[in-house]
Amino acid sequence: MTKSMTKDDILKNISAYLIEYFEVPAGDITPEAKIYEDLDLDSIDAIDLIVKLQEFTGEKIAPESFREVRTVGDVVEKVAELIEKK
Repeated sequence: MTKSMTKDDILKNISAYLIEYFEVPAGDITPEAKIYEDLDLDSIDAIDLIVKLQEFTGEKIAPESFREVRTVGDVVEKVAELIEKK
């Protein structure tokens, strides 16, 4: 994972995780898609996603930092922030 990743790159990686690990249909994954309502993930799935994102970023992610995350775009923004801090 490098600082040169764009938000599009991050979105592609998050989309791949959602498809592979949570069986979310690719067509449902957009920046505006709501994690819980549109993608049908629950709070346990959200924790699993955070674990996957930790592997992706190489950074520890506090679950509290994701409390305000509602959409796929919000997740992309949070991951981009983590990358910027490196």
